[in-house]
Amino acid sequence: METVLGLSAIACGLLIGLAALGTAIGFGILGGKFLESAARQPEMAPMLQVKMFIVAGLLDAVAMISVVVGFLIMFANPFIQ
Repeated sequence: METVLGLSAIACGLLIGLAALGTAIGFGILGGKFLESAARQPEMAPMLQVKMFIVAGLLDAVAMISVVVGFLIMFANPFIQ
């Protein structure tokens, strides 16, 4: 039983940590590509900004889903009978 709880805690930490890392990398790439494209074609910057915010919301939603799954494993563990 203690092994299951310990491995669940490790899995929860890895899940939340890797989600945060992936989101940070994704936001960095997204922001960099937005700045490159806005510098290349300034007249399209408002349209690109709207699309950037939509993708940023989807990117953030993936991280929030993984945090919820991590908390589910931590506090309402389905592996414990």
